[in-house]
Amino acid sequence: MTNLAAITPASPPLIARLARQAMIDEVCLTPKPGLVDRDNNGAHRDMDLALFMRSIAAIAPWFSQFYQLGFDHARRPASEMLAVIRPAGIACEQAMFSATAGVNTHKGGIFSLGLLCVAAGRLSATDSELTQRSLCRQVSEITHGLVARELVNRQRGSTAGERLYQRWQLTGARGEVESGFATVRQSVLPFWQAQQPGERRLHHALLRLMAVNPDTNLAARGGLHGMQFVQRYAQKLLQNGWDSAALEQMDRALIARNLSPGGSADLLAVAQVLAAFAP
Repeated sequence: MTNLAAITPASPPLIARLARQAMIDEVCLTPKPGLVDRDNNGAHRDMDLALFMRSIAAIAPWFSQFYQLGFDHARRPASEMLAVIRPAGIACEQAMFSATAGVNTHKGGIFSLGLLCVAAGRLSATDSELTQRSLCRQVSEITHGLVARELVNRQRGSTAGERLYQRWQLTGARGEVESGFATVRQSVLPFWQAQQPGERRLHHALLRLMAVNPDTNLAARGGLHGMQFVQRYAQKLLQNGWDSAALEQMDRALIARNLSPGGSADLLAVAQVLAAFAP
């Protein structure tokens, strides 16, 4: 077994730095409907910006370790990698919970961004080019069969994700990674460069995600009706045009309904990381 404590790269690899910055940019993006931002806590009573920043500080060092695990085990079949990285994933989650006093701020982000770092490590070890396509393909290969194993073939739902699948066939983060981040590749990346860099680009990407993403965070809070409310609202803004005032109004509407599109927030960070690489 790899000694996790011994994995301490002198300088974090590029993808680890990108993942950390994407998490910071995501939480600081303001206004952000239903989500924690610089102005308010969205639909959350147990989270705020300071808590998210402490969480990111605890998580970020682990991205280099995920990359190194991918690099060190690049010759192993992709199907074995989830077992290889599982101890690091659990330790990273524990670091997050220690920093947040037990609040789940970034479990989805650890999962998705951690897998991207593993994929980058595997590609780098074989001198393969890091592109959006190659990274997403690696993530898909690493997680192949995950939905079947952890959702379809489970008889009883013991986790929120399992229960949401059994009730509405929503595959959540598992489905997204197994698809190689299909939602990001199809709905965000082709439109990334068309927007001015900065918050306008990130807001546009977030709206595009909320418009199509079957977000299990929303379904857990508001059922299918709540999820569809957010999708229709985002679609309307994209069709009719939007500004900061429109986003603030959407924020109030989601807060009033206790809806937080956390799954789309996680995918926004994924999109920002992937956008740094050639298609």
